[in-house]
Amino acid sequence: MAGIERVTGPTLDVLEALLRAHQQNEELHGWAIIKATKRNGPTVYRALDRLHEAGWIERRWEELEPDNPGPRRRYYSLTGEGIPAARALLTQRRPAALTPRPTLGFAPLTWLLGLLAGGTR
Repeated sequence: MAGIERVTGPTLDVLEALLRAHQQNEELHGWAIIKATKRNGPTVYRALDRLHEAGWIERRWEELEPDNPGPRRRYYSLTGEGIPAARALLTQRRPAALTPRPTLGFAPLTWLLGLLAGGTR
């Protein structure tokens, strides 16, 4: 695996988004990465190209059904080699990126409903 010659803020943002997606067992398409990083398209795609050239990510085109016209999405995910490399780089350059973030969803609501019903923590 080749290293990344130039590590920029946008590259770290993209790696952070891809690592979080990996932890949730998901792939991200380009638009989702743009939204997650709050960076513009050309900046994100340049970072994705560098990461792909380094062997840290893989990309694949969405397979559409014949009755589902429209543009295909390109999905990105970390490779087996890219996962530890991304973790190491983020640990070095952006340690806060690896701290778990609270997941919003039904768990807080369930907890609140339990409290309202007279339960405890």
